[in-house]
Amino acid sequence: MSSFRTTRATRSLRLSAVVALLASAPVVASAQGVPPGRPAAPAAKPRQAAPAAAATQPAAPAVSQGAASSKGGDDVIARVGGTNISADEIRAYVAGLGPRERAAIGQDPSLLSQAVRMMLANRLVLQEVVAKKWDQQANVAEQLDRVRDNAVVELYLQSVSTPPASFPSDDDLQKVYDANRNAFLMPRQFQLAQIFVALPKDSDKAAEDKAKKSVEEIQRKLKAPGADFAAIANEAGEGKNGGELGWVAEGQIRPEIYTQLMELAKNTASEPIKLDDGWHILKLIDTKAAYTRTLPEVRDLLVQQLRNERATALRRAYLADLLKQHPPVINELALSGLLGEQSPTAK
Repeated sequence: MSSFRTTRATRSLRLSAVVALLASAPVVASAQGVPPGRPAAPAAKPRQAAPAAAATQPAAPAVSQGAASSKGGDDVIARVGGTNISADEIRAYVAGLGPRERAAIGQDPSLLSQAVRMMLANRLVLQEVVAKKWDQQANVAEQLDRVRDNAVVELYLQSVSTPPASFPSDDDLQKVYDANRNAFLMPRQFQLAQIFVALPKDSDKAAEDKAKKSVEEIQRKLKAPGADFAAIANEAGEGKNGGELGWVAEGQIRPEIYTQLMELAKNTASEPIKLDDGWHILKLIDTKAAYTRTLPEVRDLLVQQLRNERATALRRAYLADLLKQHPPVINELALSGLLGEQSPTAK
């Protein structure tokens, strides 16, 4: 049996690798403010978030067996059982995040709290693994060997393919920005609020009559002097935010809605619009004209994208050179035979 399985130090490395896998699940913040069973934005088409606007939520950091308790003198931020997490560990975790993840935490500090909770949970799992000597089982040890080897290779490849700190230069950024200016065009946007009365496609006449009656009652209230759209929306079951949908790009708005929006003045409401999911009454709160985002606005996104592309190119070049120096020899016939053995139809 190899020394890897018999020494405590290397066993800790194996455990760190498997806990890293446990920590890889992303922390997901729960959505709030949308009533159950009610579409968040039925007036808009399904859309994909723009890359610059995507707030990637950070995953909890991996932990090692040696980090089961914080170093002496560190400020303890969290504790579970005999395990502490220090301020320095949290700082190191945040420092290791990408720009998007740090921005997400800046906008929603609860994400960091969730990451710390996952950290503590992972350490409890690690303690249980050690106590049960689960990692010493032969099949588990073999899997951990492979996990560790793959992790070491990946970390090394990252180290040899990291672009210099000076890349990209200001000149590089300007050239890329100029060549892709159209990609940074932000379309016209509408700030909308909505009152929605659900009416599924297969509804019977009784449901249709009930929905129509609700729409007529809402219309009566909206046409009254001094009518408050937000209050009426809340009363109609649109939560507590007055039915606000936020900003919606014109390309994401259904044609039936868009036609009426173009006829509305600010702070006025549309007539009821019948779609396949029910009735929609829209209020136009404000509009934003189309514009092209400036280089300062997209600088961080461009830097990250260019560095990722350069890292990928450097990695490929490194591997190609390595294989050129050490040409591989593969017995393709034997390899095909192994594939045949794994085939479900192989006898």
